[in-house]
Amino acid sequence: MKGTAILYHDENKLTIIENVEHSVFEELKEQCGEKHCQCNLENKVIDFGAVSPVFWHEDEVDWDYGY
Repeated sequence: MKGTAILYHDENKLTIIENVEHSVFEELKEQCGEKHCQCNLENKVIDFGAVSPVFWHEDEVDWDYGY
């Protein structure tokens, strides 16, 4: 199942990752609160730094109309 992962950082910044497997989201969720939240995307290890919390939205987000 694919969807959109939403990662919250300090200072009200966020990162949105679209079209990711739920298993990748689970990896990120397990790393919440750590200094380095990492996952493998498109055969590259990506370090998002510290994130907390993370949220999941199944399927794609329609950015014209919101969720």
